[in-house]
Amino acid sequence: MSTLTSSPFWSPLAAGLSPYEPGEQPHIADLVKLNTNEHPAAPSPRVVAAITEAARDGLQRYPDPESTRLRGAIARRHGLKPEQVFVGNGSDEVLGHAFLAFFQRPQPLLFPDVTYSFYRVWAQLHGIAAELLPVDDGLRIDIDALAQRAAQGCAGVVVANPNAPTGIGLPLPAIARLLRACPDRVVLVDEAYVDFGGESATALIDAHPNLLVVQTLSKSRALAGLRVGFALGQAGLIAGLARVKNSFNSYPLDRLAQAGAQAAIEDEDWFARQCREVMNTREGLTLQLEDLGFQVLPSQANFVFVRHPARDARELAAALRARAVLVRHFRQPRIEQWLRISIGSRAQCAALVEALQAILEG
Repeated sequence: MSTLTSSPFWSPLAAGLSPYEPGEQPHIADLVKLNTNEHPAAPSPRVVAAITEAARDGLQRYPDPESTRLRGAIARRHGLKPEQVFVGNGSDEVLGHAFLAFFQRPQPLLFPDVTYSFYRVWAQLHGIAAELLPVDDGLRIDIDALAQRAAQGCAGVVVANPNAPTGIGLPLPAIARLLRACPDRVVLVDEAYVDFGGESATALIDAHPNLLVVQTLSKSRALAGLRVGFALGQAGLIAGLARVKNSFNSYPLDRLAQAGAQAAIEDEDWFARQCREVMNTREGLTLQLEDLGFQVLPSQANFVFVRHPARDARELAAALRARAVLVRHFRQPRIEQWLRISIGSRAQCAALVEALQAILEG
């Protein structure tokens, strides 16, 4: 990436942006990488086989612009019709298209003040006024306040469930309340981490034409490097996303991504087994961190959000990095004393705990 801080050729929009800062991807020997919520396991062997087969022939031709077979596989798994499924180049692209398709209105878009920070970036990029509602003192989304404000008029509502970076999940009745509070606006539920113990809102789709559910294969399917995400909703919402996609990039998913993603969706045994492993490891790590004096928020994600009452979070993150253990520290109000720690393999989690013990004793 260029080291230039500005250029006279930038448009006013580009000059005014505050881009999202992704988690660090360093090249450090023997790194224990627990900062970007990647899956600790390799993807399903069926994924590799499908990609290999797809690479043998056909790369000279454009991929299917509608990702027909992949959308069919996703629809079957969720009990929906293919016209209720939209796919994109990672859930970030799907979310970005949704902001453009549904939220450019005179009223503000509503989302929590502590959540996935890319929401602010998309709002700024697309000229969408945003109103951030505070989470409560326990860093939980305040559904009462959000629903009451939505009922007064808004461009829509966006919630991550489970929320990021806290990992705290919302029950389905809370999502249903948001849907009823603003029936004329889209409620977008970002379920990037739902497979690790959360409740998916897909069961509410048939009853609520304003519900859009967004998921990803990056986390529970171990395909962060493949970049595939999807949205589920009634056909009208999906058609709106397709209009935006086909006005931006008609071929967002290449042949290899479509083949690998379909294989991942169809390998239910691998998926269920690996989700259980992550959740079991998460519970064990939570107990170990609590034994070290950390406060650990209840997580339904593949990470935990923690703080130590006697140690500065940024200093802890730096001390861990010096020991080749990477965790995520957010320099944001209200959460600057918290660390987000991805659930790695059992060996990686053991290395983390050992490093923390040494730091705290020192």
